Amino acid sequence: MSEMNHSASVCAYSQGGLWPQLRRVGRVIRVVLYLLWGFVLAFLLGAFWSPYRPVVLAAKQRWCRHFLRILGVELTVTGSRVEAPVFLVSNHVSWLDIPVIASQRHLYFLSKAEVGDWPLIGTLARAMGTLFIKRGSGESVRKAQEIAIRLQQGHTVLVFPEGTTTDGSSLRRFFPQLFDAPLLADVPVQPLAVRYLDSHGAPDQGMAFIGDDEFHHHLWAMLLRSTIRIRLHFCAPLDGAGMDRKALCVHAHGRVAEQLTVDSGQLTARG
Repeated sequence: MSEMNHSASVCAYSQGGLWPQLRRVGRVIRVVLYLLWGFVLAFLLGAFWSPYRPVVLAAKQRWCRHFLRILGVELTVTGSRVEAPVFLVSNHVSWLDIPVIASQRHLYFLSKAEVGDWPLIGTLARAMGTLFIKRGSGESVRKAQEIAIRLQQGHTVLVFPEGTTTDGSSLRRFFPQLFDAPLLADVPVQPLAVRYLDSHGAPDQGMAFIGDDEFHHHLWAMLLRSTIRIRLHFCAPLDGAGMDRKALCVHAHGRVAEQLTVDSGQLTARG
């Protein structure tokens, strides 16, 4: 996992004056109430026992879009998304990546097991049909099979094959194990590139959720910002015919790296 000075990350959020502090308190209240509303909505729609119905998927997408508005997100989306069931792979910078991508299409995602223990967020994640994986547990083969079943059922699944987050200035290698899923299900792979930008259009490393960051600390600091600028690009899809999982993984990584380089002018590759 990449390293970053935590105090530098917090400083990136800082704004002086009374109004930003009052605005942050107001946003905290709205976020908590909205999370509670998400829990109630999931219960009313029966998402806890049947998360795969179209009405639940549509409600999840609308919920994520409004959540981004509460946070002050300005989202720019480029490229063309595949409308059919697809295996989505993306670079990973923050927990915010998930609602950003989920605001654009119906999908399920693979998340680290720790997210399931987060207050309210973990409960909502389960109601959204999230798959959980414990890092370093050797579960990848079984999870790839579970994802393949979801894909064969006509669903779209998002994974973060770096296996961790970065500060956005680098792209780590992709682990190939989960790329068995689209090959088993015979569906395309669509790489995504997520970039957090500052007011000058440069990569905003202060938005990264890395190292020992705690969710509530990161959210509290983030809510001090007036605006969060994010660019999401849907890369051209990949057909895995004639490839094994390693080749498919390499091609997907290349497309994400290419787009991030276009966005920033430079990108550091990390092992």
